[in-house]
Amino acid sequence: MSFRLAQISDTTRPSELADARRLETRGRRIRCAPWIPALLLLFFTLQSLWFIGTQSLVYDEPGHIYAGLEAWQHGRFEMWVDHPPLGRYWLTLPLLRAHVEIVQESRDDLRYRVVDMQPGPEWLAWHTRPMSTLLGIALGLTLWFAARRLFSEGAANVALALFVFTPSLIAHFSLATTDGVGALFVFLTAFQLVRWRNDPSWRQTFLMGVTLGGLLLAKLYTPPEMLLAILLMLVLGCQKKNPRHWNWKPAVAAFGIALVTFWAGYQFHVSRLLTRDGQIVMTFPNRDAKALRGSSNHAVHLALPAGEYAEGLRLVWLSNQVGRATWFFGRLYPHGAPKVYFPAVILLKWPTILLLLFFASLVLGVRKTCRAPGDLLIMSLFGLLFLALALQSRITLGDRHLLPVYPFALLIAGGIWEHAHRHRATIAVLMLALCLNAADALRYAPDYLAYFNIFVKPNSAWHLLTDSNLDWGQGLIALRAYQQQHPNEVLHLAYFGSVDPSLYGIRAEPLSPDERVKGTIVVSASCLAGNLCGDYDGYSWWSADQPQQVLDHSLWVFDATK
Repeated sequence: MSFRLAQISDTTRPSELADARRLETRGRRIRCAPWIPALLLLFFTLQSLWFIGTQSLVYDEPGHIYAGLEAWQHGRFEMWVDHPPLGRYWLTLPLLRAHVEIVQESRDDLRYRVVDMQPGPEWLAWHTRPMSTLLGIALGLTLWFAARRLFSEGAANVALALFVFTPSLIAHFSLATTDGVGALFVFLTAFQLVRWRNDPSWRQTFLMGVTLGGLLLAKLYTPPEMLLAILLMLVLGCQKKNPRHWNWKPAVAAFGIALVTFWAGYQFHVSRLLTRDGQIVMTFPNRDAKALRGSSNHAVHLALPAGEYAEGLRLVWLSNQVGRATWFFGRLYPHGAPKVYFPAVILLKWPTILLLLFFASLVLGVRKTCRAPGDLLIMSLFGLLFLALALQSRITLGDRHLLPVYPFALLIAGGIWEHAHRHRATIAVLMLALCLNAADALRYAPDYLAYFNIFVKPNSAWHLLTDSNLDWGQGLIALRAYQQQHPNEVLHLAYFGSVDPSLYGIRAEPLSPDERVKGTIVVSASCLAGNLCGDYDGYSWWSADQPQQVLDHSLWVFDATK
């Protein structure tokens, strides 16, 4: 779209001349608008690179890197099969020509410890984490185009400005984990469905199928999202309630393309399931068979395409039945936190400005300013479905499990621009709010993983939430810097993380629960809470003392020399 100054004649009225000049000025703004999202995404990238260079590998990263290399090099899907392979393929793509060795050992508490890593943890971080940053940029672009389509370019810029300074998004799109790719494909599926609804061509149907295949390969929580997409494809645009008149051809075509894409992600593996004499034996390509107890004595032999996916679904179901030990508001819940866990996480971990703009947009009537309220409702259904399922989950490990909800909240929050842009004063207030949101995020920079909002004191955050909300093992680079500044101190370390601290050049004695020693004591926040370091209350005797220093918001340093 472009504007030009109207031809001026002797009879042109002053008001008409002013209108023409305003049109020309507006046209210049529009032509310059692409620089705004480009600049915002540059800020996002710089923050991500800052994070990558200053935060050590978190607990899950070595496992995902190892599993990705196993999939690429040996066609094996065995470690942590509760994660589909798409994100791992992408993250380890730069490592295909490199010689990488990750040596791990299992422990009695079912955790794992990486005891050797070649070429080294920081080299691996720089060769895998930036791939996650690219996924973050892709999500930012998708959010911007969706907001522009539903509202306007101004709303798209507001949504992206909030995205760029959302700490959890910066952190999890700077890690070699699979949470980011899941959030991307949930939102991408919702947006692609809207595009298909407005252009139900075979090209868009094919793109819908590929997107749905990627959705299944991204995370194991996505089958309900895929089912919702297929159901909506069937009924959208149909004037008749008779199922015979629904959109069967494009829906079935998209579903078929999705299944082929999904199976290709598992390298067209076919697994075998055999039940006999009360035993279930599962065989998978390129790995050992797995035997389980069964309740049936009937002989059954089944072939399962991508049987590793079914194995992962089974493990997730079993894990959800048992629940995961969670530290929540000063109390340990052995089998998952109460239902208020994720609402509390939103109130504590989501930026306050984002929440205020989101609710303000809803109250002022976001649908009234939307170009296509139906499209907004369709997209929002995916976020609401994910949130509803998350609230029922007993696997309560952190804010990252709500990551797919963020872009939907940002989309609605960006709609506030449609109300604010009508008056200069409200524009100024909105710009101030965006600046305050950026300043709030930068309070924790570059340790965006440990971010809590302004109402939570950083040194008290561990009383409320731990695990990947606060301390996921990211503080070893900060601890190394501390040791270099205090070379004569003897460190005793209780560390929650999978990477042996010596791989970062740290010299420290392991600190066992309830062990009383002299010297400098360094305790991870998750160990203070006790649920993740082997013994509940084993380190709580340090919690009554004031730390001498807190490193990277996650490691508490105590002086025990006296």
